[in-house]
Amino acid sequence: MNNIKSRKRKNRNFSRRTGVAGFKHRRNRAKKNTATIDPRRLIKRAVATELTEFSPSQSFDQMPIDFKLKANLRIKGYTYPTQIQQETLEFLNHGRDLVGVASTGTGKTAAFLIPIINQLLNKGRNNKALIVVPTRELALQIEEEFKSLTRGLRLFSSTFIGGTSVGRDISKLRRESQVIIGTPGRLLDLTNRGSLRLKEISVLVLDEFDRMLDMGFINDIKKLLRSMTSRQQTMLFSATIDTTQKSLINSILSNPVEVSVSSGNSPSDNVEQDVIRVPPEQDKFNILLNLLEGESFEKVLIFAETKRLVDKVSKRLNQSGVATELIHGNKTQNYRSKALNKFKKGQVQVLVATDVAARGIDVIDITHVINYQIPLTFESYIHRIGRTGRAGKIGKAFTFVDAA
Repeated sequence: MNNIKSRKRKNRNFSRRTGVAGFKHRRNRAKKNTATIDPRRLIKRAVATELTEFSPSQSFDQMPIDFKLKANLRIKGYTYPTQIQQETLEFLNHGRDLVGVASTGTGKTAAFLIPIINQLLNKGRNNKALIVVPTRELALQIEEEFKSLTRGLRLFSSTFIGGTSVGRDISKLRRESQVIIGTPGRLLDLTNRGSLRLKEISVLVLDEFDRMLDMGFINDIKKLLRSMTSRQQTMLFSATIDTTQKSLINSILSNPVEVSVSSGNSPSDNVEQDVIRVPPEQDKFNILLNLLEGESFEKVLIFAETKRLVDKVSKRLNQSGVATELIHGNKTQNYRSKALNKFKKGQVQVLVATDVAARGIDVIDITHVINYQIPLTFESYIHRIGRTGRAGKIGKAFTFVDAA
């Protein structure tokens, strides 16, 4: 990380008091937070537990997959399937509807892309699949994975997301595409214009279904479903399934197989959580700088409640020599994609984001999540800290709290 941080700030005093962090600083920038979460709920040390690791029963080469797709899997270094991939492939290859309960980091994207590609290679390129996702970032990540899995196979995809030109999207729809990827709002817009003909779709994927519900997309999804008169198979993936969602899911899918896969630990198990109390006479931003000097703070996601504060924190970090990018709803899609790509590649140490903009971020090696303010809801807090501690790694989450 020496190439990222260009300065070392000295003479900062970091002390541990009764399990939380305290600092000495100069100016008072503390602001009142409207959240009602009890900070004591945000402190829970992770306890090491013995895990039962998944052991695949066969390699991809041994699975019923087209040989050309197997070759691309080998190029990508995919030798053995993850649990969600192994337990769903046979059902999906036979055309069954499926509900997959799996979080990010379990390989769920390949779990639905592999059978879709396999069907296209075996049943003909006239079949079409639609993948609906909650965020622009997730749509672009799926498109990238699809392209890498179909290199040289003459299978094509098109992605339709908000923040891009509708005219260009209409032009893209004139090109050959076997897989359509998009967010509900833009897909519905193109459908209403008559440019996207959903009656040609035979396979539907609803990815991160719980988040689409959280973000209020259910009515858009229902409208899209009514236009899919030729739908033969539906896959629904979600990190969680609430009992209240069962009737809705059963109205979308037909006699689905249910596969539930744990990522290994829950966020509270594989994320070490702590609060940092900020007395009125201390400067929260200087505390943040002190934290980021730690050698373990390699890839840090910082959450702020407003777009304005995201801009402010990002600007001050860059001015202080910490390589930082930001994403929020006022930034163009092109800007957000470039910022996220820099963060994923380690070209910047820090990404500052709002809750909504961060949804769909799939970066498995985030070392720390920092809440610059207490989240407004506990559910938001859980979503935030779930960005770290993935793929069997231990992550850390810090939350700034104004001391009384």
